Amino acid sequence: MFARRLSKELKDLALNAPAGVNIIDANDFKVWKLGLAGAPGTLYEGEKFQLEFNFGPNYPLESPQVLFIGDNVPVHPHIYSNGHICLDVLYNHWSPVQTVASICLSLQSMLSSCTSKEPPPDNATYVKTARANPKHTTWAFHDDTV
Repeated sequence: MFARRLSKELKDLALNAPAGVNIIDANDFKVWKLGLAGAPGTLYEGEKFQLEFNFGPNYPLESPQVLFIGDNVPVHPHIYSNGHICLDVLYNHWSPVQTVASICLSLQSMLSSCTSKEPPPDNATYVKTARANPKHTTWAFHDDTV
């Protein structure tokens, strides 16, 4: 099921990617790398980021693991310097109707609504103690203002 779904999503992304989203590498159905550009008129305008999507065999019933990768991880109150993203739709509010494109739009929206580039207050501690997979973190979603 997941290969057919990902094949359809990849075709849709190739033909009609959301503004600011581009495919960097999607040669298999396990790991995709996408580019995400900061939206015009925001703190992140002109910045380019890379996302890595890791799909498990239960996708889309289970969310993919999504990380910012590379040298330019956004400085944002909900994005840790190791690339982990605190966004409820990636974890306990995941729904199989969501897609890679919708996740990218959610991340662009999160970046666009940010009013101050600052790391999460617990960044240093979290990065030292976090597992490699952010899906193994118990997230506390309490601030949807940024």
